[in-house]
Amino acid sequence: MDIESCFFSSCFHVGAKRLPFLSFLLILCALFFIAPVSAEPLLCGIDRLEASQFHQLKGLKVGLITNVAGINRKGEPDYAVMLRRGVRLKFIMAPEHGFSADIEAGKSVGGSVVHDTLPVFSLYGASKKPDIKQLKSIDILLFDLQDIGSRCYTYISTMNNAMQACEEAGVPFMVLDRPNPVIPFAPSGFMLAPGYESFVGAVDIPFIHSMTVGEIALLLKQEKYKRLDLRVITMSGYTRAKFADEYQGFRFISPSPNIRSVDTAIVYPAVVFLEATTVSEGRGTEAPFEQLGAPFINGRELADILRQHKLPGVVFDAVVFQPVSGKFKGERCEGVKLAITERKAFIPFKTGAAILLALQHLYPERVGLGKVNTFFDRLAGTPLFREMIIKQAPLDDIMQESRREIEQFSRITSAKLLYH
Repeated sequence: MDIESCFFSSCFHVGAKRLPFLSFLLILCALFFIAPVSAEPLLCGIDRLEASQFHQLKGLKVGLITNVAGINRKGEPDYAVMLRRGVRLKFIMAPEHGFSADIEAGKSVGGSVVHDTLPVFSLYGASKKPDIKQLKSIDILLFDLQDIGSRCYTYISTMNNAMQACEEAGVPFMVLDRPNPVIPFAPSGFMLAPGYESFVGAVDIPFIHSMTVGEIALLLKQEKYKRLDLRVITMSGYTRAKFADEYQGFRFISPSPNIRSVDTAIVYPAVVFLEATTVSEGRGTEAPFEQLGAPFINGRELADILRQHKLPGVVFDAVVFQPVSGKFKGERCEGVKLAITERKAFIPFKTGAAILLALQHLYPERVGLGKVNTFFDRLAGTPLFREMIIKQAPLDDIMQESRREIEQFSRITSAKLLYH
């Protein structure tokens, strides 16, 4: 029987029953003439607020925490959309890296002006917390920043400070939610140990937290800012199963100089710990966080050790690079480059732990983990991770300890998440 005959035969039969000819025609129509229903488009918080004609902001004096990555679906800056729609926007506040997101990590940021007269105040200068007197000059403060899914990325620390200031000032705080670009990754890494809170670890969530900023804000209100009037404008068409660049039409604007794509955000939590070592994390090269190295490293030797772990979703190749800025500026560095072969199989924290174990094994006197490394411990949220690396604990033991810490957190928060 040919393919066409098989099709017609299967259409006329359901089990042992024969369908009438009219039913058959209806099936044909369903198969060939009815267009498939398209998936719901992704709308971020700013898009949904705009769709409501900014009804929730009508008549209010508004402040906005944002940078150039705060755009709507059409690519228009959030502040410009608001001004065009008549929102009484009084000022912008910008986080680390500045409003233009072009200032290197850790460098103090000053104020500026956009749209000729709209002032931009820095939240990464003399103070990292909004001024209470300034907040009392507005009716509501909005937050619209693109996070990248790792606790040490400081935009959620800025949000934490802003929520605290708004509670003190008695000013409502509104989060315009955006995708966590790497949300398919399961929570991993260590929780914050008491006494290790810092601006690179201000919120007690897993290192890879698998939450949106809106979800984190709700958690912070529940745990710390119960008196705060918090409003979250949720996304629509959003699922935890997709990386951000898998949404049709989604535009990823670099939220900081070295996070240039979703691909960079994927490898970032595996390599960022090197910021607290003597090894370059690739800053000052064409592939920040996608490669690592130092003048004292033998790239082939390091790649061989990492391959022995058979880490899923990633391959390592020896590489040579010369940074134009940052660590080892102008020096020849050997190391490895990470190439992601399967995103959803990749385990960033496990990969990062394997890299640190290998570096400590090969160069124990040169990596700089030592007996004291405050910055590393703040990034990790605990000294335990560094201690396990120095002792060369088995990789599986590190992952088991991480899972043990996260278990209770995941059990408590999973039912309260906004998206599924």
